[in-house]
Amino acid sequence: MTIEDSNGFNHSSNESEIVTKPVNYQNVVEDEFEQKTVGFWLRFFALIIDQAIVSALLGIVIYPLFKVANWSITDTDYLAPITIVSAIFYYGYFILMTKYFGQTLGKMIFGIKVQTINGEKLNWSTVIFRELIGRFINNTISILYLLVIFMPKNNSLADYFADTVVIQENVYIRKKKEAGQSVQINSHNQISPSL
Repeated sequence: MTIEDSNGFNHSSNESEIVTKPVNYQNVVEDEFEQKTVGFWLRFFALIIDQAIVSALLGIVIYPLFKVANWSITDTDYLAPITIVSAIFYYGYFILMTKYFGQTLGKMIFGIKVQTINGEKLNWSTVIFRELIGRFINNTISILYLLVIFMPKNNSLADYFADTVVIQENVYIRKKKEAGQSVQINSHNQISPSL
């Protein structure tokens, strides 16, 4: 498009050229990246490592204190001091590690992490619900751990209700997504939004 100034000179404008007949229409395709969720086996092996770490810490820290105090470490009653202290230690480990690091030591080894579905920072209520109530339910009814295999995004029951997901760090899945705006390609191979 040319513009004539007051002196009679023609200048081309910076606007794209308007063409009456476009060659074809195309949709703009954008790549969208989503973090990869972690399946059953990695989570299972991380849990085994975490349980071994908690057992080792109990054996190193708590059991000697009970021996010194001459308290029983073999009592299996739910209200026995060793059961209460072990439960506090076990759930405290998962709650504190998840809150402050987003992952336990077992998850760190495998490069997996807990995060909210929308990517916000984990708050105390989410962590306590997931790691205390959800873990207690899963430990009581162990078969519920298998839900990770069948649930979308490999969510456990606790993840589902706490709106969390376990992701693999620095691993993304690429998905193609069509943008809502189509573009027209004219005879000069210039792309301009269609109206």
